[in-house]
Formats: sequence, C-alpha cells, structure tokens
Amino acid sequence: MRVNYYAGAAAAAGTTTETVDDDGLTLGVLKQRLAVAHPPRSGQPHLADVLERSSFLLDGVAGRDDARSLDGVSAVDVLPPFAGG
Repeated sequence: MRVNYYAGAAAAAGTTTETVDDDGLTLGVLKQRLAVAHPPRSGQPHLADVLERSSFLLDGVAGRDDARSLDGVSAVDVLPPFAGG
C-alpha cells in the first residue's frame, strides 16, 4: 500500500511517499507503525502528533475510524490540518 504525505506530514515523515505492507492492517495500527518508523526529526513535529491531528483518505474516501480495515486499500493520503481551514 502506498502512503502519501502532504504538507506538515511530509515534513515530519521526511518523505512524501512510501510503500508499506498492508497485511491485516487497520487505520489505527498503520498510524502506530508509521509513528514508530519515523522518529522525531530535528526542528520538525513528531509524526505521531501530526497523525493524531490529520485526516486520511483511503483510495480517495475519507477514513476516520481507527478500527477501519485497510484490506484492499491501495493508497492512504495523510492530510494534516492546513492553515486557513
């Protein structure tokens, strides 16, 4: 599964995209794994904090429930809060 990071999420992760194994993941487990995989970087917020405030698109559809299965999902977009709304 491809994970696409935007704006502050990309800065915190240190990348704009990555591929992760999706074997039996839920949205909540994915967020935990991403936070562990990307420790805090100097001068950037910790990705774990950004993920807690972010919205997620799962193949273009909003995903809000951490228990949501990601089986069959090919792309997750991580959208942090943007200035101005």
